[in-house]
Amino acid sequence: MAASNIDVATVQQATPPIPVPSQWWCRWQALKGTNPLRLKTPDADLRNKWILLTGGNSGVGFEAAAQFVKWGANIVLGCRPQVPPHEMHPYEAIQQLKAASIAAGHPKAEIEWWECDMSSLKSVEAFGKRWVSTCRSLDILANNAGIGRPPVPGEVCYTADGFEIVHQVNFISHVLLSMILLPSLAQASQPRIICTTSCMQYFGVFDLANANSGRNAYANNKLYFQTWLTELQARMEKHAKYKHIMIQGVHPGYVKTNIWNTRPPKMRAMSWLEWSLRVLLRYYGIDAQQGSLAITNAAAAVDLASGGRYTNRIWEEKPMPQTMHPACRHQVWQFVSEELLLEDRGLLNELGA
Repeated sequence: MAASNIDVATVQQATPPIPVPSQWWCRWQALKGTNPLRLKTPDADLRNKWILLTGGNSGVGFEAAAQFVKWGANIVLGCRPQVPPHEMHPYEAIQQLKAASIAAGHPKAEIEWWECDMSSLKSVEAFGKRWVSTCRSLDILANNAGIGRPPVPGEVCYTADGFEIVHQVNFISHVLLSMILLPSLAQASQPRIICTTSCMQYFGVFDLANANSGRNAYANNKLYFQTWLTELQARMEKHAKYKHIMIQGVHPGYVKTNIWNTRPPKMRAMSWLEWSLRVLLRYYGIDAQQGSLAITNAAAAVDLASGGRYTNRIWEEKPMPQTMHPACRHQVWQFVSEELLLEDRGLLNELGA
């Protein structure tokens, strides 16, 4: 059900006003995301653990997967089968991961990839249900896949499901996958969900009328993703079956990866924001391995007190205030639940109230 068919007014009802941060505060918070300090995090023992990671054949996703297998984890990468030229094919990624696992002394670890195209809800649903059919518990879900912009920047692109592509790939497909996999996560002893959000949330505008519009799509949907995951954590904490699951939003840093390498050769002039990001990447950008520490640290750190938080690389940071506001969280939860028809799919039976 496309967002254009949803009456936003019924979702975004009048609520008590919330503090709207100043532009200077937002810019300062976003600027913190450029910290280029080279980091090292403690090793972890992930033997006999199972991880699902979307977008694991390139960038920070691949580097996170490489660290996970060195720590002994079993892993399934969710990747689109038709990869663009700037990405490694999943078959090649798997071969490299198997070699890394063997070199680290884990020759029996299970490492494979399954098809999961985030621009297709049918593909995402099939991926999630394929895991559920294994009857295995799931220790870590890393919602990492994403795109930096539409295929043709400046033009609004819609998927076959009727959603603007950034809205679907960067946000609602992860919602669908997480909801399908919650029962599998609940079977694990210390399950975690890691969501690659972004410090770009500070440039987002909280107005659900823009969610599926293509306007400022990257920043807005990172804001909505962080808001949704905070609401999910609050709901899980009230439910005995799910209260031990922790979900976190992470900003990997300003990473020099191919997520931004989609600009056609003949293209309109860059916006000021695109230009600013490219300048920051040139001088403050970190490599994919360093960016991956946000994911691996959130997945394996032993000192995380609770979920529903946001970290800038490995440091907990204050997110946009809307993400913590109960009414805003409820609006996003209701909005995306209607977009994805989660009740009709039977995915709101326990957490929907």
